[in-house]
Amino acid sequence: MNTPPDLQKGDLIALAAPASSIRSEQLKEAIKVIEQKGYNVRSDMEVLAVHHQFAGDLTQRRRHFQQLLDDPDIHAIFCARGGYGSLQIVDHLDFTGFRKHPKWVVGYSDITVLHARILAEGFESLHATMPVNFSHHTADSLNSLFDSLEGKPLSYTITPHPLNRYGQAVGRLIGGNLSMLYSLQGSALFPAYKECILFLEDVGEYLYHIDRMILSLKRAGLFNQIAGLIIGGFTKMMDTDIPFGQQAYEIIASQLTEYSFPMMFGFPAGHLDDNRALIIGRKMQMSVSPHQVMLKEEAQIQKQ
Repeated sequence: MNTPPDLQKGDLIALAAPASSIRSEQLKEAIKVIEQKGYNVRSDMEVLAVHHQFAGDLTQRRRHFQQLLDDPDIHAIFCARGGYGSLQIVDHLDFTGFRKHPKWVVGYSDITVLHARILAEGFESLHATMPVNFSHHTADSLNSLFDSLEGKPLSYTITPHPLNRYGQAVGRLIGGNLSMLYSLQGSALFPAYKECILFLEDVGEYLYHIDRMILSLKRAGLFNQIAGLIIGGFTKMMDTDIPFGQQAYEIIASQLTEYSFPMMFGFPAGHLDDNRALIIGRKMQMSVSPHQVMLKEEAQIQKQ
């Protein structure tokens, strides 16, 4: 797996809007934060384009993202927000220039589609907070974002959750938004998952649909081959008039009782104010015990 170069102070970070539209006032705080961190910011007029719910029509969004991928002076692309739209452009992108001049692509939610494409190209990318969130996400979220970009190793210790399954696992981190991964099933962009650690999060879904998506992945054999499972935020879940009878975490845990891999619930990533950075494609070690729950880069484990 290839790693884009670490960022150095003064490097250029470009903003992109491959999915839903965003207003200029939503970006002001983010631009200020990036500059305060010591980086230059490029925010082209295409970022503020509007076409119905999208940040421009398909051609505009594809063309602009392609320009950013190809530009050798750009060291990171921050996707301004998610929403919906990355799936429309992902198959029309050419990564020839990116492979010559790799750069970090940052985002979460709908951006899971782009993470999957970059992973298929053999490169790591960064699942992390986006500019639309910079004004209200925690300092830990922002610090983990920039620490990752600067090459500082990730290490997290979180509070144990009663649904956790104990054990240890080592594997490449894959995943992101459950709904987006579900939409990639059966395609070339669905991540290779054998002996990987799978991360899942979601927002605004009906509880019965969480059950359906987990069952679909289960029927496809995914859970027979992964090394471990990390469950992040499942927020703003919806129910029908007749209640489903379980919450999202309970649904996931009950559908996966027959497997032996370790499971970590309540990881601070996803549609949460505390949205910690995760490097998609990075080899990680997870350790889950009754008293301690840890996620670390494998390189850290080897150095100890």
